[in-house]
Amino acid sequence: MVLQTGGNANWWRGAVIYQVYPRSFQDTNSDGLGDLKGITRRLPHIASLGVDAIWLSPFFKSPMADMGYDVSDYCDVDPIFGTLDDFDEMMAEAHRLGLKVVIDQVISHTSDRHSWFVESRTSRTNPRADWYVWADPKPDGTAPNNWLSIFGGPGWEWDGVRRQYYQHNFLTSQPDLNFHSKAVQDAVLETVKFWLDRGVDGFRLDTVNYYFCDKQIRSNPPHEPDENDAGLDAPDSNPYGMQNHLYDKTQPENVDFLKRFRGLLDQYEDRTTVGEVGDGARSLKTVAAYTSGGDKLHMCYTFDLLGPDFTAEHIRGCVEAFQKAVTDGWVCWAFSNHDVMRHVSRFALTAEERPVIAKLAISVLSALRGSICLYQGEELGLPEAELAFEDLRDPYGIRFWPAFKGRDGCRTPMPWEAGKAHAGFTSAEKSWLPVPYEQAALSVDTQEGSNSSVLNHYRKTLAFRKQHPALIDGEMTFIGTNQDLLAFTREKGGERLLFVFNLTRKPAEFRLPDGMALGEAFAMPGFEAVAGSGSVKLAALDGFCARVSAGGASGDGLAKLLDKVSDAEPVEGDELPEGWR
Repeated sequence: MVLQTGGNANWWRGAVIYQVYPRSFQDTNSDGLGDLKGITRRLPHIASLGVDAIWLSPFFKSPMADMGYDVSDYCDVDPIFGTLDDFDEMMAEAHRLGLKVVIDQVISHTSDRHSWFVESRTSRTNPRADWYVWADPKPDGTAPNNWLSIFGGPGWEWDGVRRQYYQHNFLTSQPDLNFHSKAVQDAVLETVKFWLDRGVDGFRLDTVNYYFCDKQIRSNPPHEPDENDAGLDAPDSNPYGMQNHLYDKTQPENVDFLKRFRGLLDQYEDRTTVGEVGDGARSLKTVAAYTSGGDKLHMCYTFDLLGPDFTAEHIRGCVEAFQKAVTDGWVCWAFSNHDVMRHVSRFALTAEERPVIAKLAISVLSALRGSICLYQGEELGLPEAELAFEDLRDPYGIRFWPAFKGRDGCRTPMPWEAGKAHAGFTSAEKSWLPVPYEQAALSVDTQEGSNSSVLNHYRKTLAFRKQHPALIDGEMTFIGTNQDLLAFTREKGGERLLFVFNLTRKPAEFRLPDGMALGEAFAMPGFEAVAGSGSVKLAALDGFCARVSAGGASGDGLAKLLDKVSDAEPVEGDELPEGWR
């Protein structure tokens, strides 16, 4: 057993976690697919950002019908990514660089090629007969109820051998495990123990609220027309959002299983969990149930900030709703991941605006209370890739094209060196997904030497976060009622920081509340001191930070949070911060 001792049990509170999508990070064996050795090679880049941990998307043995989220062996590495020895080498190097290692756990379902399912489908009486969600057909032969698959079509698939249907929330090749069976829970926890013994520092639990379904297999009721929340869990083109998902997920029994999961983790030092909760409008209630009490998950994230809305009103509403619903839990915020359009493309109105948005977004994210997740490539300001239909690999996108183009656009290979084929990702003739020119032009090597690049802004912003304990786990209090401005304080240990962000495309002014005084200026890379006299004047898409006190006269000490971008072109019709030309 490998135990990390003498560490910090609460390292995850306020941590910055960098998500690596292995097949798109770095290829070292010229097959066009990223691998574990490639991750090891590029760990210094990740460490240079100032993050605390990496999260690896699935690298387990898999038929790859859903790019590794269909696991056929939880305790082995798929050959396309390497070997267990490669994983151990990667983890050792990460630890040497001061990075924790968090890995995906996709346990709500398996691949239909997993040995458990292969046995389960042979009969109704075999030892694993009840390890999956099986149900008899209706008298007319149709599915047991109206449950739908997120990936389109019914959530049931007929099996001619058992003459029963099995449930699948995703692809038909991803049958759902039956967590009502204690034997299933025990088997899953054994696979978790395998990785704990190997030394991983934590787990990201995929679709954590999908583990249990209703024992009675009751049909979901429809959503009322004004209650359709498809956009939270699925695109509008998907009928999945037309149901109120009361019975196919988020069952009360899940809480007890999460306690078992936490009980196993607590036998090891300094380990953590982050759960992915997709439960529509009920997500915050679910997060509260899963993270409160200190005996279940350490933290969760929802899809609230993964949509198209980048306004002060929306962000404040999400944070305040979380603070109200989850009084003693912890959240992990993110603007991008492997399942959604990259946030630079969601938030920017023009291509010229993208670097401005990229910088503003990380400045906002790093100031929020909670842990934060970054997705590979966002530190370069990468936009979503526009791919032709024939280039798609994502079954979700292929199914709903063109209304929904899938997830391949955010999964294209990481651009490392602009002058090389495939931007240095692979030396193969063809990479598994193409590297668009506009992404190659933003490669790591083109941004390294530019003080005003998005990459170096990320480094400076994350360094600033680390230097101020108030930003790690300090209290957060919103100020004012101006819906155009995101204004709040972060406070801990006698330090009180004021943040003001103007997320609109017009100038704005923020007046300091009575009794609040600006303190000393921050003389830090990436900040430009300006004078304050009772108010903060912000340009469009601008942000400010200052140390403040509860009383006394105002003085100099306002620090401008965002870099000037001297090489960015102005956006026609918009007023950009002074100095941008």
